[in-house]
Amino acid sequence: MNTRLLDAMRAFSPGLPLGVAYSGGADSTALLLACAEKWPGQVRALHIHHGLQAAADEFEQHCIAFCARLGVPLVVRRVHARHAPGQSPEDAARTARYEAFRAVALEEWAQYAITNIAIAQHADDQVETLLLALTRGAGLPGLSAMPARWDRDGITYHRPLLGVPAPEIRAWLRERGVAFIDDPSNANEQFTRNRIRARLLPALDAAFPQFRETFARSAAHAAQAQALLQEVAAQDLIEVGNPPAIRALQTLSRARQANVLRHWLKTTYNATASSAQLHELLDQIAACTTRGHQIRIKVGTGFVQRKGAGLDWYNP
Repeated sequence: MNTRLLDAMRAFSPGLPLGVAYSGGADSTALLLACAEKWPGQVRALHIHHGLQAAADEFEQHCIAFCARLGVPLVVRRVHARHAPGQSPEDAARTARYEAFRAVALEEWAQYAITNIAIAQHADDQVETLLLALTRGAGLPGLSAMPARWDRDGITYHRPLLGVPAPEIRAWLRERGVAFIDDPSNANEQFTRNRIRARLLPALDAAFPQFRETFARSAAHAAQAQALLQEVAAQDLIEVGNPPAIRALQTLSRARQANVLRHWLKTTYNATASSAQLHELLDQIAACTTRGHQIRIKVGTGFVQRKGAGLDWYNP
């Protein structure tokens, strides 16, 4: 008996009716089955056809057949998920998925007032996300890994299985005799996440059997600290103004300047400064003691520049 999966589902209480993202893989199969059994007649499924591999049509047919057996209505959405130059394939697919979620919620599911969608990411996915963030030198937002619940485009998303290890999910399906798809792309170690899954997770499991739980606690601590920094940044932005006044910024510590500038750029312009860009901007703010001192630094797709007594961001 898989108690962690069952405990996770008992604790899961989204708004109903509920949409479930369903790929046909083990994780989303378990989530869809558990939700359909808990809320019969209140669940609808969405399958995203990425069109990135030859087996994609077979995946779609499997999902159609399984949903028919469950009696769960299914929407299949085809997306263009090929990545642009400089964009990772994972990011391109993720962006396409969320665009599809939003479109389906606004179109096919609007008549059912579905504003909650469940996604089947689990404890191993959480560990992989945290390890990826560490390899990239991420700050607290990255080290916070994935939230169990968040809002985007008027939709509330849920990850009810974040505390359930992947092997336990597959074991539960085997106990039930439920078939699922094994996506061959998951074995392609060209992708960093797949290398982590194939090489690092088994080693961690052997050396630190409780690593999933301890990593999850670390991610939760990082998320709590990030939430506190966001509160401080929002308060500081009120004090320094929007756009920020340079002299007001100079009264703050360098760490708080960095914190409030990240917050200003992200919330006002959806721009994110790299560590190098932010370091240079902070140096320029510190050196800005005369009227003639100019500031113009690349940030995201635009530039932060001095405008009078304050800062401005523009996209030429």
